[in-house]
Amino acid sequence: MELPNPDLSTLFAQLGLDNDPASIDAFIAEHYPLPDDVKVTEAPFWSKAQRTLLKDEMMGDGDWAPVVDELNVRLHASAK
Repeated sequence: MELPNPDLSTLFAQLGLDNDPASIDAFIAEHYPLPDDVKVTEAPFWSKAQRTLLKDEMMGDGDWAPVVDELNVRLHASAK
């Protein structure tokens, strides 16, 4: 199912997570910083289904790839 206007809120909803801005910020704060050698798609806190969704979206390099990349940047210390 393709959703219009992919953004972090929509991605978090697809991942089954609370998707309001405060919840997104809290999630990132809880898991930050992700070590530089750990890809966002390989982070230990994802379920298998969440990991698969993230990998598929990155590999597809479609509308969702920039959103997953935004999450990646926000989770890594070197990006801040």
